[in-house]
Amino acid sequence: MEEKKAETSAELEKAQENIRNKLALLPDLPGCYLMKNADGKIIYVGKAKVLKNRVRSYFTGSHNGKTQRLVADIRDFEYIVTGSNIEALILECNLIKMHQPKYNVLLKDDKTFPYIKITNEAHPRLEVTRRVLKDKAKYFGPYPNAYAAQQTKKLLDRMYPLRKCGVMPKEVCLYYHMGQCLAPCEKEVDPSEYERITQEIQSFLGGGHEEIKKELQRKMEEAAEELYFERAKELRDQIMNIDAIMEKQKITTSDAKDRDVLGFAVDKGWMCVQILYMRQGKMVQRHATAFPFYGEAYSDFVSFVTQYYSDNPALPQEILLPDSEKNPEESSPETEETENRDALDAQSAAASLQEWLGVKVLVPQRGKKREMVGMAVENAKVSLDEKFRLIERDEERTLKAAANLGQYIGIENLHRIEAFDNSNIQGTNPVSAMVVFIDGKPDKKEYRKYKVRTVQGPDDYETMREVIRRRYERVLKENLEMPDLIVVDGGKGQISAAVDVLENELGLFIPVCGLVKDVKHRTAQLMVGDPPEPVDLPRDSQEFYLLQRIQDEVHRFAITFHREQRGKSMVASKLDSIPGIGEKRRKLLLKHFGSLKKIKEASIEDFRPLSIGDKLARQILEALQDEEP
Repeated sequence: MEEKKAETSAELEKAQENIRNKLALLPDLPGCYLMKNADGKIIYVGKAKVLKNRVRSYFTGSHNGKTQRLVADIRDFEYIVTGSNIEALILECNLIKMHQPKYNVLLKDDKTFPYIKITNEAHPRLEVTRRVLKDKAKYFGPYPNAYAAQQTKKLLDRMYPLRKCGVMPKEVCLYYHMGQCLAPCEKEVDPSEYERITQEIQSFLGGGHEEIKKELQRKMEEAAEELYFERAKELRDQIMNIDAIMEKQKITTSDAKDRDVLGFAVDKGWMCVQILYMRQGKMVQRHATAFPFYGEAYSDFVSFVTQYYSDNPALPQEILLPDSEKNPEESSPETEETENRDALDAQSAAASLQEWLGVKVLVPQRGKKREMVGMAVENAKVSLDEKFRLIERDEERTLKAAANLGQYIGIENLHRIEAFDNSNIQGTNPVSAMVVFIDGKPDKKEYRKYKVRTVQGPDDYETMREVIRRRYERVLKENLEMPDLIVVDGGKGQISAAVDVLENELGLFIPVCGLVKDVKHRTAQLMVGDPPEPVDLPRDSQEFYLLQRIQDEVHRFAITFHREQRGKSMVASKLDSIPGIGEKRRKLLLKHFGSLKKIKEASIEDFRPLSIGDKLARQILEALQDEEP
């Protein structure tokens, strides 16, 4: 019994740690959040203007009894980012209806979304309904809740004189005297009048409300001038209601179709596919799948879609796919012809899926459907980013990844890793950089930069020799901590160069491994040994992800240093090329003006304090202006 309690306590502690990690990653965006219990069941759905603030509030401070019971049951949560607060509101209703969460008791009566209906009768009227029937009536909506629909109807009732009564009375009522009814109970009303009013209501609800707002604004100003402040306030409230009611949302469509909206994102060799399920025109659920991929991103995405629907008998009426836009991870120079071919690939994939599935498959290029696809893509990016950041924050998994990586390589205790990368462009300003990871985490105070001194031209092997020699001569001389593993950027040649210097020049026997990149500059393979051989490391493993982080970090550090040096050398070369400017004057100019840009903007008089004559000053300015293009 005690062992079971201890196990439960350990699970609770692990869940709380997971929640703390996820709370740190919440975005400053509107959306919905779903609280889950120990069984993974959704127990509460809420909405938030700022997800980060709202979700964090559950786990800080004191709460009332109901909230305390909810928080005590929470073991995990997830969230969906939306484009606006109104979208979050509608999505919350959809999710509550779908999941019937235990703690959303106040909202369980909302079975469907409300609509405004113009009845198909001889004398039509407006009503709010939750049932959409094939009765030739006109329906508008859906609205996020009954209050919004009732407020809209109330506004329309005041503006358009349709009958208000359910059963025709024998004499006129107060609505007629208020100018809000045509009194069909006593007067003959021309059907064309009803047609005109119906068209105006359709225009109003379909986006023509701006003209109505202008008219209400005019009436409000007139009422205020005549000191009818109560009437002015009523008109002002109507204008505010129009603004609130007519706000557009891309999360709900008006055609009540069943759709699947798909989007995907890729990063570090992983893909996340998000499916947003739209039912009856409303988003009710989402599904996310993350997996490693090895080919071209859009091709693998289409392969996933094909497999998903081959096992899915419940097809929607329409499927929306993203365009085959180039992903940042695969950034490389491409011609316009190639980009056009990629766009064609998306359309041809959609056409093939449509023919195979027998339902409409679209790649929307504009409008609300493209916005919905964009929302799916954004949620895929958020999910993938969260996945990697959670891994980095999980110290236990990071430590285990470092230990397991040591076992793959044959190192019993892998504590300190030092990684190197070289950077140059066509042999100019060659530099190298070293980063240090301790127990799988970067230790930035240990990072080092190297200007390459002895190598001329782009020679990676000789650059590696020089930097390895300089680093570990210093380690020996100053008795610094030795690494358990050295990581170099490259394959057999770079590994051999590093090992040769370490063993034959310095007498050090430190394991060296190389990280080989694929054609898309992604970490592809780990090589180790003498002679170096590939290590079979699964791409979806924690160990592979640790190597990716190391390679990304050392490359970032090296390229940043290279850009700094290249920028400085360009400034120096421009000034050195001017006759009469030597090293001493160059340093004086840069110290006085601060930058090359400031020198270009200077006048001839500005050079006189530096004992530079007008003739030489003119030559400097002309030379710099000539080089500007």
